[in-house]
Amino acid sequence: MLTPEEKIRYDRQIMITGFGVDGQEKLKRARALIAGSGGLGSPAAIYLAAAGIGTIRIIDHDKVELSNLNRQILHGDKDIGRKKIESAKEKLGQINGSVQIEALHETIDENNVDELTAHCDVIIDAMDNLPTRFLLNKAAIKHRVPFIHGAVYGLEGRAMTVIPGETACLGCIYQGAPPKVKFPVLGTTPGVIGTIQATEAIKFITGIGELLTDRILIYDGLKMKFSEIAVKRNPECRYCGKMNI
Repeated sequence: MLTPEEKIRYDRQIMITGFGVDGQEKLKRARALIAGSGGLGSPAAIYLAAAGIGTIRIIDHDKVELSNLNRQILHGDKDIGRKKIESAKEKLGQINGSVQIEALHETIDENNVDELTAHCDVIIDAMDNLPTRFLLNKAAIKHRVPFIHGAVYGLEGRAMTVIPGETACLGCIYQGAPPKVKFPVLGTTPGVIGTIQATEAIKFITGIGELLTDRILIYDGLKMKFSEIAVKRNPECRYCGKMNI
């Protein structure tokens, strides 16, 4: 049940057709996992907290560096040297004190990914490397929960939602993993994509709208255009193929 204060706080989104009090109560009961509290994780976490997600589990193993601050908006000058999850928990608590924040200082790997992703209703991919993304994609398929992928490079960003057993997954699209290198990013690019990821999570939890499934949404900030690429589920996929699910 929503408190009187919550009905006031979330009044504008409760007004959305199909959302209502029932949708807000679904958000209040939900647990979202955000893998990473950097460029993508920051806006995703901020808007999920503002929307009233009941629990946010945010995972990151890094500390805040000066070079993070052009895009990682959960952190500021005074946070340099702190664990990112400490800074993230503090900022999210300031945005919405009624949201429970589970801040985990962990490196996601094959030994802990299943435990870290357990008991969540949605997994948001805010990582910066494909090997970890693949681990999360596999865990999402195992737990049968949506996996919301996002990626950025310079002024370009991409997003896609995976519904295990129904739609194409990350393994249907990407076959290999490029070497991890430093890449350019304008801070507004993960801002756009991270917000889209949060929107997809909210839509799934509340049951409204059409999800970004079987298609990759591409944002081109230089030309200020959005486009889509249709994708299909691969029956031989090493993660979601018939022999693996």
